[in-house]
Amino acid sequence: MSRLGEVLVPRRLGTRFRWLLASSWSSNLGDGIALAAGPLLVASLTEDALLVALAATVQWLPPLLFGLLAGAVTDRLDRRLIVVTVDLARAVVLTVLTLALTTDAVPIAAVLGVLLLLGTAEVFADNSSSTLLPMLVDRDDLAVANARLQTGFITVNQLAGPPLGAALFAVGAAWAFGVQAVVVALGAVLVSRVVVPRTPREGPPSRLRADIAEGARWVRHHAAVRTLVLTITVFNLTFGAAWSVLVLYATEQLRLGPIGFGLVTAVSAAGGLIGVLAYGWITRRVRLGDLLRVGLVVETLTHLALALTRSPAVALPVFFVFGVHAFVWGTTSVTVRQRAVPQPLQGRVGSVNLVGTFGGLVVGSGIGGLLAREWGVTAPFWFAFAGSAVFVVLIWSQLRHVAHADEQPA
Repeated sequence: MSRLGEVLVPRRLGTRFRWLLASSWSSNLGDGIALAAGPLLVASLTEDALLVALAATVQWLPPLLFGLLAGAVTDRLDRRLIVVTVDLARAVVLTVLTLALTTDAVPIAAVLGVLLLLGTAEVFADNSSSTLLPMLVDRDDLAVANARLQTGFITVNQLAGPPLGAALFAVGAAWAFGVQAVVVALGAVLVSRVVVPRTPREGPPSRLRADIAEGARWVRHHAAVRTLVLTITVFNLTFGAAWSVLVLYATEQLRLGPIGFGLVTAVSAAGGLIGVLAYGWITRRVRLGDLLRVGLVVETLTHLALALTRSPAVALPVFFVFGVHAFVWGTTSVTVRQRAVPQPLQGRVGSVNLVGTFGGLVVGSGIGGLLAREWGVTAPFWFAFAGSAVFVVLIWSQLRHVAHADEQPA
């Protein structure tokens, strides 16, 4: 392996990790294309702000409905096989949508239905995929492995994917979703090459409801993970309100076109890339609790700045700084959880976090759509600022638990 390759993907992480990384890059490219193409497709079919927000809601609703079930299934079945099967199913659905778009007669209801199906499939794929990494690398390498996965996510999902999706959509909507179908299918093929050890269940067979309850109890009694779940739930409610109408904010408030909307996402991703690449340097100098406190302040002020400005020259740097915060937070959160949670509970604990994450987004997107319809596209950002500010005051002292996460019993 070359010196650059050793820096990017250290040899000690192993071949199995490299297959997982390649699969993640491929699937995330498809998802990145959809980040721009999905909202643009909906916006091309309707000018109703509530329907635009509803498109975000139907993608965020499945984790709330099926997240806990996905966690229990993940801990019962072959985790790799779940990812492969579900990603192939997603590719089939995307292919059908692509063929339908060539007819130029796709109603908004059908598009929302497809987004709901894709979101449901993604719940099972993402939950299972998140449990594979702790099975492949040593505990001490989880931080660097997560950083590499996040680097790939940022590069292809956030940086390359959205501008590519917007450009493909400008050529033709079918092109955008057809390319997504291909790269998602490739991701399924690549992850099929990953060999993971089996995790036999201990004790007599139990019911799904009992399995789900066990995961929820574990979260409730672990201070660090409980704090992270609560924080991501509330902050995604405020984030979801604002970001559910981001395509309208970019095109109306900032007066950017379709390509410009992709640029907004790409600028945030560029900030995220800087944050992830500097993650090791940051965490050697800043305690995790303090790091999360800074992140909450940054996100709160982000909503305020975006509510106040109409200038892309101001908004784009704000999106960049927000990107740094978002991916530093994400890398910290997943690493703490993977280190703390016992292997047999990874799927269920991850699903509790998933439900909190998307529960906040679902509620927030509904609020955002209503606020934008009644008081304009900046109203959700004012709501997000006020809600975030109140929560920061309330949660501030509890973040000390995260700083001592490694000392908590698993």
